Amino acid sequence: MNTTKTKTTWKGKMQFESTNPSGETFLINAGAENGGEGAGLRPKSMMLSALAGCSGIDLASLIEKMKLEVTDFNIEVEAELTEEHPKIYNKVKVDYHFYGPNLDEKKLQKVVDLSVDKYCGVMGMFRQFAKVEVEIFYHKV
Repeated sequence: MNTTKTKTTWKGKMQFESTNPSGETFLINAGAENGGEGAGLRPKSMMLSALAGCSGIDLASLIEKMKLEVTDFNIEVEAELTEEHPKIYNKVKVDYHFYGPNLDEKKLQKVVDLSVDKYCGVMGMFRQFAKVEVEIFYHKV
């Protein structure tokens, strides 16, 4: 079994420093509305970034392997929280934006489908607790 370990240390007030397995660190903090000072990342927002990052790594790898002409791409994630505690994401929208003069829409659809349905473990986790909607946008520039 493959395991992952992180360490998160309280830095005072509502701020924490977290170390991931590569040794990189980042700050976590609550917003001012929740007693934090705003410096650092919000925990729930990091989950959305993790979703985009996981899928993005899949896309970058598959785009390279399939030798697709993509000059740039980005992933926008928007999520809705439940009203009751614990407040969790129950609806998530993931928008994939591809840029380039010669985009192969059929192959890019396949790339996204492979990430969403097969490779992205974070997407699989999100699907355990939220309705996930995916949309692809092609920008021929």
